Amino acid sequence: MLAPPTGPPAPRPTAPVNLRNTAVAVITALIASLLLFIPSHSAHAAGTLLSQGKTATASSTENGGTPAAAAVDGNTGTRWSSAAADPQWLQVDLGATATISQIALNWETASAKAFKIQVSDNGTTWTDAYSTTTGPGGSQTLDVNASGRYVRMYGTVRATGYGYSLWEFQVYGTTGGTTPPTGGTLLSQGKAATASSTENAGTPAASAVDGNTGTRWSSAATDPQWLQVDLGAAATISSVTLNWEAAYAKAFKVQTSDNASTWTDVYSTTTGPGGNQTLNVTGTGRYVRMYGTARATVYGYSLWEFQVYGTPGGTDPGGPIEGGGDLGPNVKVFDPSTPNIQGTLDQIFTQQESAQFGSGRYQLFFKPGTYSGLNAQIGFYTSISGLGLNPDDTQINGDITVDAGWMAGNATQNFWRSAENLAITPSNGTDRWAVAQAAPFRRIHVKGGLNLAPASYGWASGGYIADSKIDGTVGPYSQQQWYTRDSSVGGWTNGVWNMVFSGVQGAPAQGFPNPVYTTLATTPVSREKPYMYLDGNDYKVFVPSKRVNAVGTSWPNTPGTSLPLSRFYVAKPGVSAVTINAALAQGLNLLFTPGIYHVDQAINVTRADTVVLGLGLATIVPDNGVAAVKVADVDGVKLAGFLIDAGTVNSPVLLQIGPAGSSAGHAADPTSMQDVFVRIGGAGPGQATTAVEVNSNDTIIDHTWLWRADHGAGVGWNTNPSDYGLKVNGANVLATGLFVEHFKKYDVEWSGENGRTIFFQNEIAYDPPNQAAIQNGSVRGFAAYKVDDNVTTHEGWGLGSYCNFTADPTIVQEHGFEAPNKPGVKFHDLLVVSLGGMGQYAHVINDVGSPTSGTSTVPSTVTSYP
Repeated sequence: MLAPPTGPPAPRPTAPVNLRNTAVAVITALIASLLLFIPSHSAHAAGTLLSQGKTATASSTENGGTPAAAAVDGNTGTRWSSAAADPQWLQVDLGATATISQIALNWETASAKAFKIQVSDNGTTWTDAYSTTTGPGGSQTLDVNASGRYVRMYGTVRATGYGYSLWEFQVYGTTGGTTPPTGGTLLSQGKAATASSTENAGTPAASAVDGNTGTRWSSAATDPQWLQVDLGAAATISSVTLNWEAAYAKAFKVQTSDNASTWTDVYSTTTGPGGNQTLNVTGTGRYVRMYGTARATVYGYSLWEFQVYGTPGGTDPGGPIEGGGDLGPNVKVFDPSTPNIQGTLDQIFTQQESAQFGSGRYQLFFKPGTYSGLNAQIGFYTSISGLGLNPDDTQINGDITVDAGWMAGNATQNFWRSAENLAITPSNGTDRWAVAQAAPFRRIHVKGGLNLAPASYGWASGGYIADSKIDGTVGPYSQQQWYTRDSSVGGWTNGVWNMVFSGVQGAPAQGFPNPVYTTLATTPVSREKPYMYLDGNDYKVFVPSKRVNAVGTSWPNTPGTSLPLSRFYVAKPGVSAVTINAALAQGLNLLFTPGIYHVDQAINVTRADTVVLGLGLATIVPDNGVAAVKVADVDGVKLAGFLIDAGTVNSPVLLQIGPAGSSAGHAADPTSMQDVFVRIGGAGPGQATTAVEVNSNDTIIDHTWLWRADHGAGVGWNTNPSDYGLKVNGANVLATGLFVEHFKKYDVEWSGENGRTIFFQNEIAYDPPNQAAIQNGSVRGFAAYKVDDNVTTHEGWGLGSYCNFTADPTIVQEHGFEAPNKPGVKFHDLLVVSLGGMGQYAHVINDVGSPTSGTSTVPSTVTSYP
């Protein structure tokens, strides 16, 4: 951003290891070596060994070397051990309901004095099958009479001062379920299932692949609908069995896919008989679905069981993947007693202050408590967050600062950093947060004022605030544009071109273009970003609920759901996309620890309500022209807090939400992308046709910056090509805080009905070599924001576009905005600006609005269109 300055003159330490004394360590080692010679339960009169190699989870783990999976791996030299607290549990998912006849526990020295064996059909409601308060430790074989899919040891009193520890946890019995058809293995049972819709919470997609013919999936009563299972890896499919409830499909297809986006029919009928159907099919794929097009009844589609048989193939990481684990070396966790916090903060800032395209990534976590005398300066790829459930749980008496000393007082490149979920009492009464794009300020309580300009009041081009309370006055000063959502401010002074507010208590009154305020009383739909917090000593992720017509902050009583870290695959740099996808297919959510992740296949999110959360601006790079992330057309996926960096081979799309042709409704539980940023070039040559494509209806785009780089490495008209920033094909999509810049064609192209955008910031590409390079038929240049001609309803508030044609300042851009002239297509408070006369706009929207002219950098505005 090159506007002239305005405003007044310058007036984690590692988690403690459970250290045992030398004598105990020696005894334990001797016991371990002896146990290696204890015969394993290779045969058992009480039934078949059902648990070995199945998915195991636990309430906690002592460290990364003692995971839950080690207790069901058949190796008596590996073990699970828990934290040193009561109660604790270890649980195994048998994959299907079974009759349980015997449990074998091979305890390490740290055994249970009091524990229960419990069974469950759903992993939530548990029934006791055995109980004792006088556990002897050692090797125990317990005869039981129970049934269930899930079995756990639930310890309530430890026999030692350490946690619980099991070399092996073995479950014996008899499996239930359907005998597989000849010529194939049952591949689908217990795998991740998703659906276009569910009738209610009691009939989820998972119920059709659980092996229990007493539970079912049922859909909404509309056509079409689908049920899909992710087999976890590619397979050859030989038959599919459908056990229909009375509400069956008259017309349906069975389809397979390698990517959950492009489908191949392997069976089709328009005369489905219902009941039990076994269909012999020939096909391959990782994903298999029933796609219903005509119902036989007035109700939805309903399946007791959906079973896929065949031969497994493809690459699989092998064995169940465990959730939870440590957060890696670049997550720094402080508490008030941590020594030399300031020194650690300064060291990281020194490294990151000017590392605009560096590889460092850091997450700074502050446990609940009070911290005094700190100045946390936040550089590139650094996120600072409190670990309380609410911002006021973490009190910083000091400052969290972003300034622009590294760039001689110019803040227009202070990108890729964030602050979240804490309270600040500024040392001099006013905190400074002088940022540009991709620098969110979320869920913060500032007990004073907030200055959004650098110390010199030099140029600035941010920015975004959400779910925050600023007790004093916010001063944007030289900030050219800013968006604030669902917050509370004590006051707001000035602005350069475009200050937009929705749902902000204390916001200035509507006044655009003079003063430069666009103010909406509420935000139509919003949902705050998921965030990590500590519940006692346990890390959890809080997922806020959707709000409608929101005003003010969501806290201190934010409605939502809390997820333990054990329900997340904790990814670290170097992990393969195959492993990530296997973890997602297993039903885990995904947490990226700070770092850079190269993927050779798209990360496929296929389960409804999956959370994908990045720490420290974790960065995903597709290496071979694939998409970085693809989301199925399902309810409630939450994408948050990561950066996608285009690879050197062109990707048709980098982030796709819903495959092409998505049609399901998600108004009750929309998918959202929040603080998800995309970059093409800058860190090196990169290519992508489209940065983000949204096909799912009702999606919420809450703060994104999609950037075809105009500086850095690998930058040039044909060096980092990308045609489109955002393409929206879904209906009822809402964008709040939309930043899109420098794409070669449309920065935003909107084809879906009833789209809405609150705040849009844009710069047209700097680098077209001449007028002919951007000629769009008979139109000079591609609009920054294009609503397609077929659209009948669309609305936007507070939208701005700027030109700065550095290669050829004689270029004329016909208009910043282009839309059909229809009563339902409405825009409020638009502006276009020529930055220093480097090119001009002929109009603001279509042929409406005065042209820009000269070198004065004065906006041309339209307050209402049509």
